[in-house]
Amino acid sequence: MAEIIVVTSGKGGVGKTTSSASLASGLARRGKKVAVIDFDVGLRNLDLIMGCERRVVYDFVNVVNGEASLKQAMIKDKRFDTLYVLAASQTRDKDALSREGVERVLKELSDDGFDYIVCDSPAGIEKGAFLAMYFADTAVVVVNPEVSSVRDSDRIIGLLQSKTRRAENGERVAEHLLLTRYSPARVETGEMLSIADVEEVLGLKTIGVIPESSDVLNASNKGEPVILDMESSAGQAYDDAVARILGETRPMRFTQTEKKGFFSKLFGG
Repeated sequence: MAEIIVVTSGKGGVGKTTSSASLASGLARRGKKVAVIDFDVGLRNLDLIMGCERRVVYDFVNVVNGEASLKQAMIKDKRFDTLYVLAASQTRDKDALSREGVERVLKELSDDGFDYIVCDSPAGIEKGAFLAMYFADTAVVVVNPEVSSVRDSDRIIGLLQSKTRRAENGERVAEHLLLTRYSPARVETGEMLSIADVEEVLGLKTIGVIPESSDVLNASNKGEPVILDMESSAGQAYDDAVARILGETRPMRFTQTEKKGFFSKLFGG
């Protein structure tokens, strides 16, 4: 039985697709069979970050509407044999997805032996976002540590706790907080909320803290999930988050400003 993970947020531009790509790649790197699905019908960015945009022939909507089989639409990642991408449609609108169609695709993936299905949700609370979260077992709520992002995510958490299949069955979706674009230096100057501030407002525990880094944009431009760049702090932070999803205990890194040593202070380094 596949575990369905929705990567969601209330606000756009916080790093959901970057996070979906990295989490899926990190799980596949550990030998898990993973499908990552783009629910953002009409926009479609996941295939760009995964570096497979030129290989898209059929998309998620084609499969839901019975215009193509799942095997025809799934794109096998070039880096990991156990990782597959299902792209969104750029030419349909948000109403092209149906609950029955999405459920059928998720069931087929589960029956095909996938360990994890990562659902890359569009921002907000419209139909695509609702369908991305409805069948979820686990939610990774992506938040930038600033007030508007936190406020919008609070509404998403309310929906996870009331409008999902698990909620209808009297159960709970396992919710985790993923903080992106975190800068300890800006937290110290009061420009940014701290990890503790965000956890207190949202009532969630942090599964990962991704530092603010130009490596994220550079990786996206190259069509590579940043988790594959293990020289970068962002790549290492995503790897830590994947380890925690799998139940490992790891210290939370990149959450403190680096203290200057004696010689750095002396020579202004």
